[in-house]
Amino acid sequence: MPDNLPAMLADRARALGDHPALRARTEAGWRGISYREMDRSVQAVARGLLALGVRPGDRVGIMAGNRPDWSIADFGILRAQGVVVPLYPTSTAAQVGHIVRDAGIAILFAGGAPELAALRDARRSLPELRHVLVFDWTGVDPAPGETSFAEWATAAAGLPGDDELARRQAAIQPRDLATIIYTSGTTGEPKGVMLSHANIFHQIRAVNDRFTVGPDDRSLCFLPLSHCFERTWTYYILHQGATNYYLQDPKRIVPAMAEVKPTAMTGVPRLYEKIHATMFDKVERAGAVRRRIFGWALRIGREFHERRLRGRAISPWLRWRYALADQLALKRIRAVVGGPKNFFAAGGAALAREIEETFLSAGLLVCQGYGLTETSPMITCNSAADLRFGTVGRPVRECEVRIGEESEVQVRGPNVMLGYWNRPDDTAAAFTADGWLRTGDVGVLDADGFLRITDRLKDLIVTSGGKNIAPASIEMQVGKDHYIEQIAVVGDGQRFVGALILPSFEALEAWAAEQRIRFADRAELLRNHRVIEFIRERIHRQSIDLAGFERIKRFHLLEKGFSLARGEITPTLKLKRKVIQEHYKDVIARLYQGS
Repeated sequence: MPDNLPAMLADRARALGDHPALRARTEAGWRGISYREMDRSVQAVARGLLALGVRPGDRVGIMAGNRPDWSIADFGILRAQGVVVPLYPTSTAAQVGHIVRDAGIAILFAGGAPELAALRDARRSLPELRHVLVFDWTGVDPAPGETSFAEWATAAAGLPGDDELARRQAAIQPRDLATIIYTSGTTGEPKGVMLSHANIFHQIRAVNDRFTVGPDDRSLCFLPLSHCFERTWTYYILHQGATNYYLQDPKRIVPAMAEVKPTAMTGVPRLYEKIHATMFDKVERAGAVRRRIFGWALRIGREFHERRLRGRAISPWLRWRYALADQLALKRIRAVVGGPKNFFAAGGAALAREIEETFLSAGLLVCQGYGLTETSPMITCNSAADLRFGTVGRPVRECEVRIGEESEVQVRGPNVMLGYWNRPDDTAAAFTADGWLRTGDVGVLDADGFLRITDRLKDLIVTSGGKNIAPASIEMQVGKDHYIEQIAVVGDGQRFVGALILPSFEALEAWAAEQRIRFADRAELLRNHRVIEFIRERIHRQSIDLAGFERIKRFHLLEKGFSLARGEITPTLKLKRKVIQEHYKDVIARLYQGS
């Protein structure tokens, strides 16, 4: 089969028929859509797009949270030989306007009332956006140009166009443009990354090289489908004939894992950090005997699973101790995430080695990887057969990695983008003279080819004493604490490192209640000297492994976190440091007064 996404889905529908492809939670439970039903719905969407005048190469937008309709619209656009342009559902009117104008979008699929608020504001200056097809009509008072997706798709199912769609699908070539994904970026205006069908199929083959996923597997789709990581993973899940469960509210991820019991899924480090922090907070509050049992169980679990992964002999004595450790502690860790897993994938930021090892002790393999939207996204990854904690793994098939000037990670291979939409100068600047993509990340390749990312080139802090500091590594180390929700390290040009910290208010308020600390609101809580000293002690505890010049000397506690709407973080929770520096310049200045 050629590298052709709609043809791939049609093939799976013929082969798998009534096997569930997509599931979504309803009031009655998780409702399923089979591969055959999905393909019929995709065909109806494609017929409807033909009727709206979509031509090969036309760009069509999707602005919605995760739901089966997202993937159905995605494949419907592709089958009509259109180009899919995802927009984050939390996009502001200005962001919507930029992408719609830049990509030339005339038709857009929207989630529902929350998305329509920004969309309607933007449409006042977007005459080119003629049709908006709304997935969730609940509570929506229709405006001109807006149509219920369900009604439109039902009507479209009876339209002609199958012969034309068959011709278009057959005409798709591997190097044809499949999608334009606008990078959220930590600096500058979003740029449209152009990815081809071949780019995506390279990723499918690369994952298949290292992992085994099939029709019996379940994946929980909770990262935004508008992001390259979850979307490419969804293509892979459907290629393998597995079932994709769609979670609309990512805040429900932990209870959803217990319900769905996914066998493989993607995640970002913050998910694993919060599970780890919550677990260790409970252990910390337990008695000394329980703490010792838990620590012993983790050591036994790690020894057992490391020997298992490396194919080394496991003695009867170790098996007996592991069975006891599992019964006393380890199975409780697995229960939190919905039971056994083939593997977790982690990407988007660095994950502390300690967390990888804790999960492995419980038999949960977290495989860290690394990539960019510009690389479809995966460049490297760990796997059960090829694992090194503290790294993001080795390069995937056909992908070359080198360390260039200023220790920059540089890449070339079939996963690298076609370029930036309408930006030839930016495209040229993204590559070296000899054709390697500049990632902007600083890294090290060890003797065995495992890659370790140390920071972003533009993120390094240089203190007034000349020390070069990687803020991301400090944030990873300190931010794993149960009482810290967000942290941004500051101190460029200053004598020492400082930080802006958003506490985990649920945990902090519970601690304050135990300590009988009274407060009228969060502002009063954060001013309390006992709270400040408590957070100081938590920071100190997490900083033991940091060099003296890397340790946080002063910090400010925030009432509100860094916001996507204010442009302070990306949709994958990366910090936009320049924006944060500007928004909090007065607070930061006060940190360094008298220093």
